[in-house]
Amino acid sequence: MDDQSCELPMSNASTKEIDEILSTATTIAVVGLSNNPERESHKVASYLQARGYRIVPVNPAVREVLGERSYPDLAAIPSEIAVDVVDIFRRIQFIPAIVDAAIARRAGAVWMQLGLVHNASAERARAAGLRVVMDRCMKVEHARWSVPHGDGR
Repeated sequence: MDDQSCELPMSNASTKEIDEILSTATTIAVVGLSNNPERESHKVASYLQARGYRIVPVNPAVREVLGERSYPDLAAIPSEIAVDVVDIFRRIQFIPAIVDAAIARRAGAVWMQLGLVHNASAERARAAGLRVVMDRCMKVEHARWSVPHGDGR
């Protein structure tokens, strides 16, 4: 097992920062989005799509997920599609390259799903001006965020 698989976040987004990401984002690139409805990536993306977010699947193994064209990587997403959040559902060893691609793409935030932490990549993203969330589920955080607001998003 590599040492990175046991990392804890040295610094993470506050609840206020998470709420700001959820309230301002419109487009979420989901890296590792599976077309299998039983996979967590599919469940989370489907939930977010049903609440009005545009989902951009990133998975070279599939052509379409949730009615949206899938792209092989972040760089392949057309430049006219502004990516607000890069939601990562890939193994820890792929995170540095994904974060570098998110920085190059000028995404607004990088979100490492529950169980995913990569402190060095998080620091690079923050230094480039991106917000970073680690080891949190976007679906769970959205459900928490949306309840007090009652805005149905």
